[in-house]
Formats: sequence, C-alpha cells, structure tokens
Amino acid sequence: MKMCGIFGTSGMARETGDIACELGLQPIYVARDQNELDAWVYPWDVILEKDVERYRDIEFAIGIGDNSVRRKVAQRFAGQLRFTNLIHSSATFGKGQRSIIEAQQGIIVCAGVRFTNNIQIGGFGIFNLNATISHDVVIGDFVYIAPGAHITGNVRIENGCWIGAGAVINQGNSHAKLQIGTGTIVGSGAVVNKNCDPNAVYVGIPAKRIK
Repeated sequence: MKMCGIFGTSGMARETGDIACELGLQPIYVARDQNELDAWVYPWDVILEKDVERYRDIEFAIGIGDNSVRRKVAQRFAGQLRFTNLIHSSATFGKGQRSIIEAQQGIIVCAGVRFTNNIQIGGFGIFNLNATISHDVVIGDFVYIAPGAHITGNVRIENGCWIGAGAVINQGNSHAKLQIGTGTIVGSGAVVNKNCDPNAVYVGIPAKRIK
C-alpha cells in the first residue's frame, strides 16, 4: 500500500489519516518530539519529525488545525517534501471546481464538504466535516473552516483565518465581497453580516468584535 505522511498526532491528524485510508493510502504519522511519540497509542506507525528525510519519496499532508503551526511546518519543509491534497470521496464539487482545488497543495477536504463553483482557494487549507462553500468565494492560504460552517456567495476570507463550527458568513455581492480580514477568528455559531477587521475575534448573532 502506498504511504502518506501525516504531520501531527492529535485528533485532526487522525481525521486526516482517516481520509488517507479512505483513499487507499497507509498513513504514517509525524510526531513533533519524543513526548508526542511516547504518548501515541493508536495502531498506525509514527516517526519523529527529525526523521522525515528518510521518507522523501512519499507525499505528506499537515493534519494540524492550528493555522500558524501548519504554516510553520509547511515553511520548514518547503522544497524538501512533496505536499499532497487529501479529498474525501464524499466531498462534492460544482462544475470544474475540483480541478481548481487540486491545482493547490496541502489541502484537506473532509467528508461531506460541498464546494459549488467559481471558488478560488490558497494552499494548506482545511475544510472540515460538512462545511459548505458557495459561489464566487475567495479563500487565502492556511485557512481553517470548522465542521458545519457555511460560507455563502461572494465572500473573501484572507490568509490565516479560522472559521468556527456552525458559523455562517453571509453573502456579499459581485461588486463588494464580504471580507474576513487576515488572521481573524470567527467563533462557533456566529453569524457574520458585515466585513471583519484583520487579526480580530468575532462572536455572536450578529457577529461582533470582542478582541
């Protein structure tokens, strides 16, 4: 069986490994340090990050939900490892959309995710269970979309944003997309109906900035 390296040993990493298994790949997990390796109790093989050079012939994914940590791993191994996309077979796509996503690298798409059409995304994003991303959305690099989040049409989500479980980002328009600024966190269950500043935290219905 072809192997796929998965950076991380937490729940998100194991979910990423489940996608690899569903695609017929054998996951091999990458622990950051000896403490993470010693804490591993699951059946799949795990190696230390310092030993990944031995596995340069396989492709890797970064199963780490924290955007900043995922970015650091990607930067640390840029040009050294090949990063693949892992897309669960139950994810669905509008016409031509899957090829747009697969042109990127490091993308993880979990079960039940729906992309409609004319959606642009950057690299190393995670789209978790049953999230929906509608038409004419632009999503930057190292974004995390949590389970059940709904991104409606004509939205721009900048680099490093984190959209919480069940959050709703309401629709912009073709002349002025609703914007979520770089590095911003939208809390679980929030409903966003106006632009969000960069590096901020928004919660509630309607969403208001609290930080």
